[in-house]
Amino acid sequence: MNKILFVLISFAFPAISWAHGISEADKAAMIDGGYLRYISLGATHMITGYDHLLFLLGVIFLLTNVKDIVKFISVFTLGHSITLIFATFSGITANYFLIDAVIALSVCYKGFDNNDWFKNYLGIKAPNILMMVFVFGLIHGFGLSTRLQQLPLGDHGSMGMLLRIISFNIGVEVGQIVALCVMLILLQAWRKRDSFKNFSRVANDALVLAGFLLFLMQIHGYQHTKYPDDFGFNEDAHFHWHLENKAANEETTTHDNL
Repeated sequence: MNKILFVLISFAFPAISWAHGISEADKAAMIDGGYLRYISLGATHMITGYDHLLFLLGVIFLLTNVKDIVKFISVFTLGHSITLIFATFSGITANYFLIDAVIALSVCYKGFDNNDWFKNYLGIKAPNILMMVFVFGLIHGFGLSTRLQQLPLGDHGSMGMLLRIISFNIGVEVGQIVALCVMLILLQAWRKRDSFKNFSRVANDALVLAGFLLFLMQIHGYQHTKYPDDFGFNEDAHFHWHLENKAANEETTTHDNL
């Protein structure tokens, strides 16, 4: 049953099932890459990081005061900067699929909290949200660190390695600022419409659902890397199967358009 479920997830997410990682092209580009290249990679990784962006959307969704927005984003930034820099420099790592699965659950949590489900469904007071944003920031930073550690960071001494990590982190912050500006503009425009009041709860329900689907996707990836024999082919074959499946889907789409 689990095998069937994971195969269905693969078809449901053909374009993103192997996204949000460090590609071989990125790894090759970073071998002789300068600090600006690490900044660029960090920014790109954040802007394309759908799990990070969904969590940020959840954080700012109900915030209308600039002071509150700055406070929450600063706490999140502090959290992910701590683990990104410290874990990468210290070589602390973990299976990135599992870390990303926890990040997906953070998206579920924020949608859950925004709709006040702790009180309405569990009958308890919600944990301090500022503290939880900081904790999830630490986890998001660890997820970024597991990706960054796939790059060649240690060929230029400890100081060179640290500067590359910091450069990547600066890029992450740049990407985060760009994404936040777009989100805030769209949210501000939506808040002026009657549909915001009517559909804000539905939007946060959608956050919970999106987080849960991302969680399943990451567990799917973990199962294939941890227990490849259970699926009848190894990790490398599975990766190429996804690429071939994506290419076949694109070819079908092109043919249909013609």
